[in-house]
Amino acid sequence: MTINTFTKENKPKRPIRQQLEYQRPNLIVPDVPSVPDVPEEYMETPDAYPDGTIFACPNRGRVAIFIDGANLFYAALQLGIEINYAKLLSCLAKDSKLLRAFFYTGVDPTNEKQQGFLLWMRRNGYRVITKDLVQFPDGSKKANLDVEIAVDMMNLAPYYDTAVLVSGDGDLAYAVNAVSYQGSRVEVVSLRSMTSESLIDVADCFVDLDAIKKHIQKESDSEYSYRPLTNFDIHPPIPTEQPHYPKP
Repeated sequence: MTINTFTKENKPKRPIRQQLEYQRPNLIVPDVPSVPDVPEEYMETPDAYPDGTIFACPNRGRVAIFIDGANLFYAALQLGIEINYAKLLSCLAKDSKLLRAFFYTGVDPTNEKQQGFLLWMRRNGYRVITKDLVQFPDGSKKANLDVEIAVDMMNLAPYYDTAVLVSGDGDLAYAVNAVSYQGSRVEVVSLRSMTSESLIDVADCFVDLDAIKKHIQKESDSEYSYRPLTNFDIHPPIPTEQPHYPKP
């Protein structure tokens, strides 16, 4: 895994093709009773390779990783695992030139355990972007960082070839589509049951976290990680609260 600096490549400009006006011929379209079903093999996520990666594209170039911390936490909670963030970074950037790895999360400034976790993240390859949690009248707390993720993806697009978005939030579909039009490849990593169809449709590649969970899960208590409360409600597929950090 090689970490690159921000240097913009001089990509050759493509010649502008002149659009020619033409007369569309009269076509006879046969009647189609219904749209054929998509074969199941096209809907499946490919199996992981022995080294823990399923990103088989040989030309990923420079890679930038954007992780929605709350979305990843809820996905791990659904899978019944805790994330090893060192393994996660290695898996997502395997055999590629890593430009940056961003981790977005809401924070409680008074939570010392959370601050310790974020410090560990900063010292282990992540750029942490935070926003204070806002408490709503119903008692829930939330910090929406969709705008920050979208802006960073678009601003850094000239400097990376492949973006890895770890989120299933459909609100990011427009940003993913915009990045694709700038010539970058976008890979979405999330739990399939928590991923918006609109996000999958605009991505170049979708990876189900369930397919790589054994390569990114935590095996010991020596690493900082998100820890759910024992009575935490995980029924809503889309999270409305940020992760909690109870005292050990």
